[in-house]
Amino acid sequence: MVTTDDTKNPMPTSADGHLRVVLLLDVHEGQEQRFLAAYDQIRHQVASVPGHISDQLCQSLGNSSQWLITSEWESAEPFLSWVDSDAHRALVEPLHNCVTDTRSLRFVIARQTPETGFGHGRGPSERAARAARAAAGVTPGRPVTGRPARSTDPLPAPPLASGGLVRHAIAFTVKPGSEERVAEILSGYESPRAQVDETTRLCRTSLFMRGNQVVRAVEVKGDLGNALRHVAMQPEVRRVEEAINPYLEEARDLADPTSARAFFAHAALPAVRHAADGRPADGGEVTRHAFLYPVRRGHAVDAARLLGEHDVKAAAAAGSPLAQSTMFARDDLLMRMVDLRRPYQEVPGHAAGLDSGTVEQLRLHLDFGDPTFAADEPALARFLAGCAMRPITDRVSASS
Repeated sequence: MVTTDDTKNPMPTSADGHLRVVLLLDVHEGQEQRFLAAYDQIRHQVASVPGHISDQLCQSLGNSSQWLITSEWESAEPFLSWVDSDAHRALVEPLHNCVTDTRSLRFVIARQTPETGFGHGRGPSERAARAARAAAGVTPGRPVTGRPARSTDPLPAPPLASGGLVRHAIAFTVKPGSEERVAEILSGYESPRAQVDETTRLCRTSLFMRGNQVVRAVEVKGDLGNALRHVAMQPEVRRVEEAINPYLEEARDLADPTSARAFFAHAALPAVRHAADGRPADGGEVTRHAFLYPVRRGHAVDAARLLGEHDVKAAAAAGSPLAQSTMFARDDLLMRMVDLRRPYQEVPGHAAGLDSGTVEQLRLHLDFGDPTFAADEPALARFLAGCAMRPITDRVSASS
């Protein structure tokens, strides 16, 4: 539907001549809503262009900043006529400040299954599909949200991408009494190869424990799904996963793909908010910590968003000790991972992400244990002591 590549390439032809146009692009951080608004404006106007059949907008399951726009045309000629027009250039202008790394690909459709209604979107099967979408309230060309995730999908939604990195975590519990043995296993393995493929690299893995709760957070450049599959195939990682199996509270069979997917789907702890000050770290100046918050049931994501809003402002303040923070949340589990430029005991407010205003907002979502809890230093110190997780391992790839 939309392209920012105006080069005129010779187009192959076929008996039907239907053309598929594919546009790959990255959306700048913080520009997602502007991008979606621009797309919505464009798709309604392009629908009336002669020769246009359909279009679709997709978001990457492995990286939320990566998007795909596809469109189908009756032939190459109407598409090329439109893409070379002044009207097209004016129409796509709002996208230019939202996206980067665009790549336009064009293909003539050679085969299609099913063949009924080939290329026209007017056959019985397509009419039935449209009726089903309409009954479900789904608008073609618009991202579908609010669907319940499949229980065996380890990445039920596109993971958070920020600052060029995709962040994700998994959380699981081990049998009480096995904590020290599990910590020994999880800290003693050889790191897998960081480079996954030409576009994906495993940058950092940070693992924390509190009681029998384990959380492993990863930072990936590129596609998270590719990185997780790469790591799962490494012999040293497989040995570790097999070694902790007897200690897990939730049983799993890694030899059974369905069992493995179901485990990692249930263990998924998505990143929902990230804040950073944008300053480079100097050597060992920045230290990473993690805190497990006392969340009221079902309120983790709401609490994470409020904490994230506080951290965005805190990180932007001049001289702030908060280098960056990431909130990982689902249901009633919330971990806040922070990089601080000072020991967290010296800056409890920044370490906890709390001030007097934030505490009042969070009373509905967090169980402070005391209705009179206030954001003074002694109270914050006690709060952090009850939330601090034990660092087990923090592995950074050489080029990260």
